[in-house]
Amino acid sequence: MKLLIATHNEAKLNEIKLGLEPLTQNAIQLLSLDDMHIVDQPEETGATFKQNAQQKARFYANLSQLPTLADDGGICIKSLNNEPGVKSRRWLGYEAEDQELIDYTLKKLHDVPTSQREAYLEMCLCFYNPIFDTFLFEEEKINGSISENPSTKAIPGYPFRSLFIVDRFGKFYDELTHEEHEEVNHRLRALKRILPRIENNLLQ
Repeated sequence: MKLLIATHNEAKLNEIKLGLEPLTQNAIQLLSLDDMHIVDQPEETGATFKQNAQQKARFYANLSQLPTLADDGGICIKSLNNEPGVKSRRWLGYEAEDQELIDYTLKKLHDVPTSQREAYLEMCLCFYNPIFDTFLFEEEKINGSISENPSTKAIPGYPFRSLFIVDRFGKFYDELTHEEHEEVNHRLRALKRILPRIENNLLQ
């Protein structure tokens, strides 16, 4: 059995593989888009993370004819009317570098006081099995705020994490210890909940 992880983001791919590792004990092979030589990308026209995740899962499942797990997520900044939201990765266009997104965010918030920099990271997982035409969803978020200066430990592929201070620990997301990261990581929490549901679907 095979499960396609539908992301071109290497950091996200590694995180999802970590969360889905228990599936490999049941001989379920985790494949990436690179493994399948898929370079196409769907149009993301959804108004919510859930709608975009569903579009991605269906698109890549139809291309590969494999059960597929996709996700969509980003950062929502309350003082910017929850921008960039679903446009987080393409706020400045897909070609934008991490540093450009960091600089642009700080520029937008230049005159916003610390007390009004509330934000949250939100994401939605979507599993789609084209054989049964079945969708499964899990959503999760982390509350925090946007710092006035970025952390010095940026993780490639996750520009907004280097600006995001996690409420629970009062620390940059990038500077959490392994144990703290495991505790608050919204993608891993959602993966933990959806994993047995995916397993049941694939093994039925």
